Amino acid sequence: MIVVLKEGATKEQCAKVENKLKELGFQTHPIYGEIKTIIGAIGDKRSANKNIILAMDCVESIMPIMQPYKLASKEIYKTPTIVDLGDGVTIGGKKIVTMAGPCAIEGEADFLEIARRVKEYGADILRGGAYKPRSSPYSFQGLEEDGLKIMNAARAETGLKLVTEVVDPRDVELVHKYVDVLQIGARNMQNFRLLKEVGSLKTPVLLKRGLAATINEWLMAAEYIMSEGNENVILCERGIRTYETETRNTLDISAVAVIKEKSHLPIIVDPSHASGHSYIVPSLAKASVAAGADGLIIEVHQDPSNAMSDGEQSLCPEDYNKLMNELKPIAQAVGRTI
Repeated sequence: MIVVLKEGATKEQCAKVENKLKELGFQTHPIYGEIKTIIGAIGDKRSANKNIILAMDCVESIMPIMQPYKLASKEIYKTPTIVDLGDGVTIGGKKIVTMAGPCAIEGEADFLEIARRVKEYGADILRGGAYKPRSSPYSFQGLEEDGLKIMNAARAETGLKLVTEVVDPRDVELVHKYVDVLQIGARNMQNFRLLKEVGSLKTPVLLKRGLAATINEWLMAAEYIMSEGNENVILCERGIRTYETETRNTLDISAVAVIKEKSHLPIIVDPSHASGHSYIVPSLAKASVAAGADGLIIEVHQDPSNAMSDGEQSLCPEDYNKLMNELKPIAQAVGRTI
């Protein structure tokens, strides 16, 4: 529920209301406005007597939160969230961020080369997989901590922020020491133990939509992270499974608009996994920017035909550069930069 305080209520009065709500079993999230303060109270309201709160002198009213995802909803947070990675890199602001790099880290020399190229062509964040959950147990599974060390070396040289996937709750503590954003992949969107583990940190989390997840299920997954205290969540639409076989997945471009309406969280799009084919990636990237996405995550490899993972959907650096230039007027047309 949302507790609205009277105009002129002091922080001391707000603290008293918070303490009473905590006594009743709620988590509290105060938002201090220019005129009024509201307190988001998250918990099981069935056992709480609202009259106790309404009787407090500084309380004006109580409103229910209608959505099942409380913290991810716009009902509490009206202002869009901007996730700050430091050094001027933010997700959710005017600038559309781009995350680029290979699906999997294959070796230090190759990864450093691609890091330099995507940096030159305008990437803000370097992506790369150190732990690779694959459909086949016989496929390349990643370099694990050695891959994280290679990523760290690339950041030291280029200054790019790092994003990589974490697949096991036991690895969260290790991975977050190396990177700036923890990615939860589509297959793990409802791995609630993993969501809670990354929620216990402050490291930003990139949460990909599950293969067949509804938007509500996706936002409830974000709620798991946020309920543990980590509000730095970035949503990623990466296509959903449908009956269509010409593409790897079907990009749900409408999800961008729906998320913007229902949630304050930033949303980016992954046109690489959505399409499964490099020739489709530019069109989907352009459509995503036009639809209002806050960023893109694109697979880029210097030799896609010999990539150890997802080469068929990876752009070569020259095509990535061409795409970045083509995106600029589209971003400008929707009041953004790239």
